[in-house]
This record gives sequence, structure tokens and C-alpha cells, in this order.
Amino acid sequence: MGNEHFYKDPSLAFAEFRHSRNSGRHFKAHMHKTFSVGAIDHGSVIYQVEGQSAILRPGSLALINPEKLHSCNPAESCRRSYYMLHLDVDWCLKLQQSLWELQYFSPVNAILLEDGAVYRKYIHTMNLFMNGGELLEKEQKLAELVEAIFVQVCQPATKRNSPSQQIEQLKLQLSMDLQRDLSMQQLSTTVGANPYTLLRHFKAATGLTPHAYRLNCKIERARKLLQKGVELSQVALDCGFFDQSHFHRHFKAQTTVTPREYQINFMQ
Repeated sequence: MGNEHFYKDPSLAFAEFRHSRNSGRHFKAHMHKTFSVGAIDHGSVIYQVEGQSAILRPGSLALINPEKLHSCNPAESCRRSYYMLHLDVDWCLKLQQSLWELQYFSPVNAILLEDGAVYRKYIHTMNLFMNGGELLEKEQKLAELVEAIFVQVCQPATKRNSPSQQIEQLKLQLSMDLQRDLSMQQLSTTVGANPYTLLRHFKAATGLTPHAYRLNCKIERARKLLQKGVELSQVALDCGFFDQSHFHRHFKAQTTVTPREYQINFMQ
């Protein structure tokens, strides 16, 4: 089973991830209750969904609407490596409702999406989830990916109007309790908005995602603590970084100097 890796974050239980490497296994035709997105990163497969057929190769995404009979198997005896992403329909609907006026999930109108930029975003997002990362960053990357897919392959609908001005309230939330690992759902509950509508309009208003804004708040807080002579390990802990390496990397990215180099300037 070393070549089969499944992952599900309990805090983001609407998504399940799979990465299979060097697999020659064949699937019987089946269906899922989820909206599913697959990709090949090595090899090629014959991809079939309810009478439609396509060749899936690196660079394209397989799109499978809920409860659609499908199979995706290697041609002849070739092996392939692939990713699969399964998303709860209720979560997908919430994301679509941040884009359009909808009551029910809008199915995609294609089984294949051939877009190199979206494919690369998909691979990056899958690896981010499977290899760790902050909760808010992972959720935002996933929402951005799925939004990019829906915008291309869902039927146009009435666009969603801008939400009421809740950006300042969200900024305040993001700047507090920096040690906590937050999700968009937690943030949006207090504000009373669709989390993905809020994500989009926050980015439009500030130029940053909530995760990037919160990271900026962490660095600003770290600067103040470093000026006071607080030990680096304690600063990393107080500002919600995983460890000193995580702290060091992000601090230097924003300031061009290490935390120690910065702190020395304030030591008497």
C-alpha cells in the first residue's frame, strides 16, 4: 500500500484526497456522491463517463459530476500515477453561491478541462494538503482551485452581488489569537457571510487573501516582540508559527533579514 496515499483533514472534512503512484490497477465502472476531479501526473488513461470518452494525460483534469457512472483505466498494461479529489456537494454549492444566485448545485458541462494553469494549480493544491500546511492557506487554495474550474465549465448564472461591508470586521478577527489555526468557515460565522464570498471580496479590497493578511499580522507582531528582546523560540510560538524554521522563512521573506538580524538592531 506504499504507493497508495489517502488524506482527509478533520477540520476540512468536505474534501478527500488520493495520490496513487505507479499503479496498474483497473477500476470497475462506479459512481460517487461527491463532485470529483482527477489528474494524471505520469502516463495516460482512457477516461469514460456515461458514454463519453477521452484520453487523460498530464496537463488536463477529469471532471466527474455526482452520481455519474465512470471509469478511468490505463491503456493496455501501462502504469500511471494520478491524483483524485472528492468534494462534498454541499460545500461545492456554497462555493458556487459565492459566485452566482443558485439554489442547487450546478453540474459541470464537460468531462475534461484542458487548461495548463488550472492543472498546475490542482497539482500544487493536492501536494499542499498531503504534505502539511496551515489550515486557512489550504482551504483558500482549494477554494481558488475549484472556483477556477467552475467558472470555466458551469453554465452562466446570475452573478452574486457584493456582500455588505464586513471586511474591517474580518481584518480584526485575523489580527487576533494568532496561535489558532483558523478556517474560513470559522471566520465567516461571526461575520455572517458565505465564507467564499467573503474570501473573494476580502482579496479584492486588500490585495491579499485572509491567510496572507493573517501572516502579515504575525510578522508585525513578531517585530514588536523582537524589539523587546523576546527569545526567538517564544516569538515563534506566540505568533502562531509551527516552529522556528517556519518563522524564519516567512520573516525573512517579508523583511529580507532573519529574525536574529532584525533583533540585534534593538539590543543595547
